[in-house]
Amino acid sequence: MKNFWQALPDKTKGYLFTLVGVLAMSNVYIFSKAALQELKLPQFGFYWFATGLILSLLLAFKQKSFKKVKEFSKRDFLLLMLFGLIEIASTTFFFLAINTMPNPAIVAFMGNLTPVFVLILGFIILKERFNKLEITGIILTLSAAFMLSYNPKWIKPEDMFIDGSIYVLLFAMLGASSAILMKLNVVKFSPVILTINRTTFLFLFSFLMMKLQGLSFEISPTALKNVLIGAFLGPFLTATAGLYAIKYIEVSRKSILSSTKGLFVLIGSYLYFNKVPGRLQITGGILSILGVILIITGKQLLQRKT
Repeated sequence: MKNFWQALPDKTKGYLFTLVGVLAMSNVYIFSKAALQELKLPQFGFYWFATGLILSLLLAFKQKSFKKVKEFSKRDFLLLMLFGLIEIASTTFFFLAINTMPNPAIVAFMGNLTPVFVLILGFIILKERFNKLEITGIILTLSAAFMLSYNPKWIKPEDMFIDGSIYVLLFAMLGASSAILMKLNVVKFSPVILTINRTTFLFLFSFLMMKLQGLSFEISPTALKNVLIGAFLGPFLTATAGLYAIKYIEVSRKSILSSTKGLFVLIGSYLYFNKVPGRLQITGGILSILGVILIITGKQLLQRKT
């Protein structure tokens, strides 16, 4: 089996890791939504990230990933701290969106805003220019986000968008910042080390919030089951598979495949919660995928010309 894996082309490995990550992440939306129906966010985070941390540590010890930690400079540890702080904010907004929005598929589709913010950050910070395909993709994705978050029953202006929309917006912005930082440093920091760093910060933050809010550590068997399944798929499998994927293929290719996760969440949401978004939101979801494809295709064409 090991020889078979080594014989595979790097692109094939990257696509396989991406597929595993997409399927795992799709189920994260479902199991986290189910667990959050019974738990407060800090309780959920404590058990969720404790499970992910244990699994990541076992993998790290097996791969002897801690050997390189001795070579880390002060700057490297500061970078890891920055990653951790960004992840605390980003992940908190993500699960707040899951908990607040009625259908997790909407969160998944709106998460496709992340490539838009990556482009915007590149334009502002790196002075990159947009081509026509990228501009069209940005317009499509932003239009899709409006359709997904629009509340047709609004009366007051503040009720125009469904609850939780701002959380997805903040999550996407922070996710774009984290993606750029990780791409620049993923070669130095192994995927396992980055996963452990992420889950450690989130676990400690959840534990601190539980203590500050005086929440109980006792949870129901049903909630524990949903947390354990979701935590294996999320903090461990999704994060690790995603980080390994960008070692073998371009972030752009991974992003195109990852943008389809909303379709899998849509199916899971129907099977698990018997919930289906409205026609406007389904249309918005499809447009968000098309928008991401145009953005990434445009970026690839620009890179080839350059």
